[in-house]
Amino acid sequence: MDPGTLIGVLLAFAAIFVGMVMEGGEPGSVLLIPALIIVFGGTFGAAMAGLGLRKFLAGFAQIPRALFAKPQQSEDTVRTLIGFAERARRDGLLALEETARTIDDPFLRKGIELAVDGTDPEELRDILETEIEAKRSADKQGAKVFMDMGGYAPTFGIIGTVMGLIHVLENLSQPDELGHLIAGAFVATLWGVLSANGMWLPIGKKLALVSEEEIRQMELLVEGVMSIQAGANPRVIEQKLISFLPADERQNFVTDQAA
Repeated sequence: MDPGTLIGVLLAFAAIFVGMVMEGGEPGSVLLIPALIIVFGGTFGAAMAGLGLRKFLAGFAQIPRALFAKPQQSEDTVRTLIGFAERARRDGLLALEETARTIDDPFLRKGIELAVDGTDPEELRDILETEIEAKRSADKQGAKVFMDMGGYAPTFGIIGTVMGLIHVLENLSQPDELGHLIAGAFVATLWGVLSANGMWLPIGKKLALVSEEEIRQMELLVEGVMSIQAGANPRVIEQKLISFLPADERQNFVTDQAA
């Protein structure tokens, strides 16, 4: 689990409220229910209207993925594929039939099973790449929910502030109340900007990053499965798959192999 996103969101909010207290402010002064309703209710409503209820709820279901997604271990995947390649070259592709049933990764299991079943190489690649495209599209929609809300929230914050200032102008005859009313009017802008930059945009960016890493892993698996099916030399497969690794992981892999 990578706790960076959760810690980052909490740190952003903590920094705002700690800074407010240090300046002599009262945190409770920004917890105004009308402002929160305008900003969060308006943001949710606009996102739902633009994307539809199903996509909106599907996006929110990905919040745990953004907060708790495990980093992809591409080095281990390369070693697994090389092991499969060595066994297939030594004992034949059918020797992987039993092994395929024990693979935890459903995408890799599907690829190996199709290869063992004698699926045409072009059809096998099409099947696997179609699944990758479907995942890319679904992940893009999930990230879009939060990126959209990151755009809507500041606007609704401004709307809330304008509404508050209208209320201020309605009470010009009560000068003793103006300071309190003006301060309250700007609370909506605070929550609009804070929610956008402290929650929605970071979560959207993290989902996009997680998706990118997972898709890169799936593309690595496609190349590995196709090479195994073609009966390529395990050393050639190793060099091909290493090229998919980021520079730091590639260096670690080469160092481990040399050791």
